[in-house]
Amino acid sequence: MPGLRVALAQINPTVGDLVGNAELIVERSHEALRAGAHVVVFPEMVLTGYPVEDLALRLTFGRASRRAVDGLARRLASAGCGEMLVYVGYLDRDDAGPRNAVAALWRGAVVARQFKHHLPNYSVFDEHRHFRPGDTVEVLRLHGVDIGLAICQDLWEDGGPITALAAAGVDLVVSPNASPYERSKADARMAVVGRRATEAGAPLVYTNLVGGQDDLVFDGGSIVVAADGSVVARAPQFAEHLLVVDHELTPGGYTAEGRFAGLRVRRRALVGQPVAELGPIVEPTVAEPLSTDGEVWSALVLGLRDYVRKNGFRTVVLGLSGGIDSAVTAAIAADALGGDAVFGVAMPSRYSSEHSVSDAAELARRIGCDFRVEPVADLVRVLVDQLKLAGTGVAEENIQARVRGMLLMALSNLDGHLVLATGNKTELAVGYSTIYGDAVGGFAPIKDVFKTHVWQLARWRNAEASKNGQVPPIPENSISKPPSAELRPGQLDSDALPDYALLDDILDAYVESDRGQADLLAAGFTPEMIDRVVRMVDRAEYKRRQYPPGTRITFKAFGRDRRLPISNRWSETGMTSPGAPA
Repeated sequence: MPGLRVALAQINPTVGDLVGNAELIVERSHEALRAGAHVVVFPEMVLTGYPVEDLALRLTFGRASRRAVDGLARRLASAGCGEMLVYVGYLDRDDAGPRNAVAALWRGAVVARQFKHHLPNYSVFDEHRHFRPGDTVEVLRLHGVDIGLAICQDLWEDGGPITALAAAGVDLVVSPNASPYERSKADARMAVVGRRATEAGAPLVYTNLVGGQDDLVFDGGSIVVAADGSVVARAPQFAEHLLVVDHELTPGGYTAEGRFAGLRVRRRALVGQPVAELGPIVEPTVAEPLSTDGEVWSALVLGLRDYVRKNGFRTVVLGLSGGIDSAVTAAIAADALGGDAVFGVAMPSRYSSEHSVSDAAELARRIGCDFRVEPVADLVRVLVDQLKLAGTGVAEENIQARVRGMLLMALSNLDGHLVLATGNKTELAVGYSTIYGDAVGGFAPIKDVFKTHVWQLARWRNAEASKNGQVPPIPENSISKPPSAELRPGQLDSDALPDYALLDDILDAYVESDRGQADLLAAGFTPEMIDRVVRMVDRAEYKRRQYPPGTRITFKAFGRDRRLPISNRWSETGMTSPGAPA
């Protein structure tokens, strides 16, 4: 039966690297050509990287991107890929302004340009600021098959390109995407793609970006679904991949043009002659989805790896306290970069326990990282004596954290390491960190991971290692011992904070779900506990503004998603929230 062989090119671009990204596109196109593909679908804005943020507003960048896509068409043709129809996402710019666009490249030219219609303006997306919407849908006939196009959010919204394509008629829908990862999003994504294929009455090819970009990470997981919404093929998550799928299609012979669902549908015939035979059938592959903890760990690893490499670093340095947060952060770094690129520093003070150093040393041995001990007691004593801070409580305690931060930054300056902050989302939520102390650094890998989830990830990672016959990276004592900042004698986190399981439950409701006091009371939390936690969260906003970026894994990450004013007298409990000590 005639049909098409379609390749989904799931690649990892770098924002702004028009030359490097074009090289990736050409390489993957060659691979698709060798596989016998007739169509190659790259992700949304793959030529520019995504999100470009305010680069979209720069006239010079928009013009350079348009020149780059025109040049890419010619380059693909000269490289022998001209007979493949190649869909490439890029930044366009016309008289109306910047556009989130996809170009169809064929025989050395751009044969169609389509602009994204639905511009998301929620969560991490700010596309109403950066782009102008399109109102035209391009349908291309290749080998007798009518191919329609829908860009990312155009799948998620009712109406728009999918509705127009369904009314006008197509044999296949291709959809370039840059859909960032968050927990449990894959299931929602799969449901939307299946529903839109059914609505269009045609198979749907969904290609997703992969890789880290600042605090976002894209998980790939590109999928192909049949016209009935069933899964035909799926690419692996968190890895570059070329997924090749054969579509045996009976061309519908559609001819309708004009306006459908408020959009203009245009058609262009490229090659009318159907492909007689596809050749040896490509067996579709359906990658197994990762477990929830496996997804999160992979996201954290990829997010850190790409932040380090895309910003020109080769190594990282972090403080190793022997506790769970620094242990998990170090294990993520070792998985991302290799143990030899990780430099751990134990910085005991007069209040540090013996196991803080021994557990840190054992972790370093297990992950194969560099390890050194730099005692801070003498440095702390000089500052405490100079400022007469002895017995002042928080002021004296925080000198220890700030001395440690200063040492890490000095090592960064000396050896070119990127400093990793090791704080978790629970601490960040309630302000349980020291500005210019444990909050220093260029990246915070577990910034969006609640404390109870940090423990869960540690157990998962150790179990995975044991299952694969490897040494579990995280010492059991780092997991099981009570957490402590060790800034005063006998200190435990429980002295200042509620039990972490209870605290994370309240934070999940207040921070993640934006639930107010009445909802929190109805959920069974006591008024005293609600007042205590909400007050801590509200007064720590200024600290969160100064915290390093970190990989987003939840629906409501600090910075990208949850943005509140620092100077703010509103509180869910009706109490004024003054600034917190640092």
